[in-house]
Amino acid sequence: MEQPFDLTLIWAGIIGFGIMMYVLMDGFDLGQGILFPFAPNEHTRDVMMNSVAPVWDGNETWLVLGGAGLLAAFPLVYSVFLPALYIGVFLLLAGLIFRGVAFEFRFKAKTSRYLWNWAFAGGSTVAAFAQGAVVGAYIQGFKTENLVYVGGALDWLTPFTVITGAGLVAGYALLGSTWLIMKSEGEVQDWAYKLTPRLLLGVLAVFAIVSVYTPFVDPFVKSRWFDSVSLIWLLPALAMYCAFIIFRAVKKRDEGLPFVATMGLFVFSYLALLASKWPYIVPPNYTIYDAASAPESQLFLLLGFLFVIPIVLAYTAWTYWVFRGKVKATGYH
Repeated sequence: MEQPFDLTLIWAGIIGFGIMMYVLMDGFDLGQGILFPFAPNEHTRDVMMNSVAPVWDGNETWLVLGGAGLLAAFPLVYSVFLPALYIGVFLLLAGLIFRGVAFEFRFKAKTSRYLWNWAFAGGSTVAAFAQGAVVGAYIQGFKTENLVYVGGALDWLTPFTVITGAGLVAGYALLGSTWLIMKSEGEVQDWAYKLTPRLLLGVLAVFAIVSVYTPFVDPFVKSRWFDSVSLIWLLPALAMYCAFIIFRAVKKRDEGLPFVATMGLFVFSYLALLASKWPYIVPPNYTIYDAASAPESQLFLLLGFLFVIPIVLAYTAWTYWVFRGKVKATGYH
């Protein structure tokens, strides 16, 4: 029986939303770890950790939600991505495990605290780099034949994916510094204000390199962007406007606007990436319709997800509302 609505398109929207929520919610969390080695003192590190302590577990819910939905709705993605990205996915999971363990043990450690500092920083940086490299690999595309990955285990690791990996590390660090501006005060906030413009310049530099590099990596993207003028050009323009807002807000020492504008920078960059590859979910050959599971499976799972997503959104919003105040080294006030 023909469905009255496009289930595959709905699922693509759900997965895209879940990934974006994870990037935004867990990005500033990972950013704290990336910035950890550069913090001026242990007091600053205490504030950084306390600023994300109430929310970091819930942030990673979006990763689980997006991953589970992707497996259920687009099984071809897993059958291609996992063989192609085994090492990258392993690094991602190892980084998340290291930072998770370090997060719990650092609060209790005394003489060994410096070791947990490095574990938290290293795990966060590795996880962020792996995510960025996976994005780069997606832009490059995958060698497939008859719905099977036929490339090598290290095909994903190229100069381009190293650049995208480093770019996401810088981007998460920017999210982390603007979050710290919003959640801290005094010398910690001053340090975050000083750091943010430098990080933004780094992010914009990588943004420019990737924008120039990508058309040479993928002819489809080149065609999408340069064969005709379209509304797609509005997305990078909006991203640049967000960057301008960040610079101006930091100069005026606004506390909340830098973080909101950084989230906007991520959202518009993410939408530009999706617009560049749409409708391919396993580039360069397979669209969302090629990768989709059976309509009956999609409909059954959709009913469950429509129940779960509002709950996740509700407790995420509630957590951020409850812990909306400033943070000190000893907790909220």
